[in-house]
Amino acid sequence: MYFSATTVDDLFRRVFSTLLDAKNWVTPTRGDSLEITGVMLRLTNPRARLSRTEMRGKIFSCLGEFLWYMRGSNELSVISYYLPKYEQDAEKDGTLYGAYGPRLFGMRGVNQIINVVERLRSSPNSRRAVIELFSAEDLQSGAQEIPCTCVLQVVLRKRRLHMIVYMRSNDAFKGLPHDIFSFTMLQELIARSVNAEIGSYKHVVGSLHLYRDDVASAKSYLQEGWQSTTAMPKMPSGDPWKYMVRLLEAEEKFRQGSDYDLEDLPDYWGDLVRLLKVFSLGKNKKTREIAAVKRQMKEKFYNLYVEKRLRRPVKSTQSPQFDLLAAKAN
Repeated sequence: MYFSATTVDDLFRRVFSTLLDAKNWVTPTRGDSLEITGVMLRLTNPRARLSRTEMRGKIFSCLGEFLWYMRGSNELSVISYYLPKYEQDAEKDGTLYGAYGPRLFGMRGVNQIINVVERLRSSPNSRRAVIELFSAEDLQSGAQEIPCTCVLQVVLRKRRLHMIVYMRSNDAFKGLPHDIFSFTMLQELIARSVNAEIGSYKHVVGSLHLYRDDVASAKSYLQEGWQSTTAMPKMPSGDPWKYMVRLLEAEEKFRQGSDYDLEDLPDYWGDLVRLLKVFSLGKNKKTREIAAVKRQMKEKFYNLYVEKRLRRPVKSTQSPQFDLLAAKAN
């Protein structure tokens, strides 16, 4: 089964409609769900990675989860600040066995992101630029949760970097928006690292499913309108990793209740820091301060998400240092 679209909202509409029509109920570990198998989703504009709807426009949790990956962390205390639902998957020591960050940057002692970047720099047409997330040992680990994502592959052709992701399992309503956001952000980071433009994104899923508890929400989503042609601002050309390090510094500061100086940050990266600040302020219901940050945003694209925080501030919930291409960031 194959779906292709320009934006995630166009993809979601087709995916949810197909799942609701499938009427193929299965009962795996986490409860009854509608399922379709062997699915490929193609996003022709990976920067159109964020839903523009009221229901699925989840920029703050998406950005928080992506930065958790980039931090190389497996700590529940870091990700539960954005997504408390991770608490159900945590081990007794407060870590997440299946966390992607340690696998991206330290799978058996190998920094897979550096490997992929260096591979493409030395051999641009390589077919070996593959990142492994699922491991053979995972099935016998006895962990609360193991990775849903198996493999990421990037392919550089005609100065455009394409990404193909294979997932064994994917929750279409809650998980898919976060997965597409994180992986296309990583795709754009790698593209900038090899001086390429971002190409298409393909998301292959063994079991794509919609849980019974989300059926009503999926139907409501299909009745909601959105802007189907809007894309996230373009990541600036040049080495992105020194700015990624600063973004991670800012995220940690806000999560710990401090502030962060945006001095010398380009507009693109500065806006991402401002979004993190908005989320932190929203946890403390500081709507006046959020409004002030909104006025400082350089891109109007983000206004939709900031305005949602002004309307509906959320309750507060409660890092490891991380060496992200450190040699290249200096």
